[in-house]
Amino acid sequence: MQRDRLAAHRARQQQQGGQAHELTPIGGGDYVAAPPQNGGGNGSADPMVNFYNEVTSVQDGIAQFNSNVTRIADLHSRTLNSTDEGASRQNEAVLDDLVGQTRQLSNELKDRIQSLASYPVTRAQDQSIRKNQTGLLRQKFVEVLQNYQQVERDYRAKYKQRVERQFRIVKPDATPEEVAAVVNDTDGSGAQIFTQALSSSTRYGESRVAYREVQDRHHDIQKIERTLEELAQLFNDMSVLVAQQDETIDQIQTMAANVEADTAAGLQQTEKAVEHARSARRKRWICFWLTVLILVIIGLIIGLVIGLKK
Repeated sequence: MQRDRLAAHRARQQQQGGQAHELTPIGGGDYVAAPPQNGGGNGSADPMVNFYNEVTSVQDGIAQFNSNVTRIADLHSRTLNSTDEGASRQNEAVLDDLVGQTRQLSNELKDRIQSLASYPVTRAQDQSIRKNQTGLLRQKFVEVLQNYQQVERDYRAKYKQRVERQFRIVKPDATPEEVAAVVNDTDGSGAQIFTQALSSSTRYGESRVAYREVQDRHHDIQKIERTLEELAQLFNDMSVLVAQQDETIDQIQTMAANVEADTAAGLQQTEKAVEHARSARRKRWICFWLTVLILVIIGLIIGLVIGLKK
């Protein structure tokens, strides 16, 4: 049902010509897309119109994020396979810029999904729609984050393989320990090993080229490591968000259960009060008829006494 309403809302947007939506603030300073101001729609009758607009916008943002990840994978591949140093530098510059844009987009999407989860609604059906739609958006966002994470891991492995190949050009008889130290150079020992191998290599020109590429690839690996750390933090933030929302839902459910229990207890008290009232009325009627009966008996007795005297 929720998807049908969202689909209908999208159809109305397309009929209206795909006008851009102006961002308007809601509570807490967050922003959602306002409905198109063309005077011909009836969106103002639905309090959820801004919510649907923002859901559609976030979906578009997730699609853009996924497209960026595809381009990042392509640029990684070009950087690895390029034999032209100038072209390689150009690819790296484009890649750095795209990674920065994707980082900013991911943070914006996280914040917008969080804002949607707390979008103010009053009707019970709207609360259900909000929960389902934000859950779907969160799931889709986590999926594209996982895809991005896998792309970065794959190319980190390929960059390390490239470093190993370049090191073996300089030192074909390198031990596995030396290769590991150069590939996973975190404390500078790898660079020292490579420099020593370079000084004793008989293939000086080729070794110098290999050394420069190893330095470049190490730099690329470090950038990938930073991206993976940021993605890990995003996953953690999303997990915390889910936990907070689940806690809120639990609190609401607990409050609803308490209200239901209080209502049931109140109903029982009301039923008891009604029963007492009925019993009191019954007793009043009994007393009334007893009084009437006594008066009748007294009247009969008085009548008999007077009749006998006559």
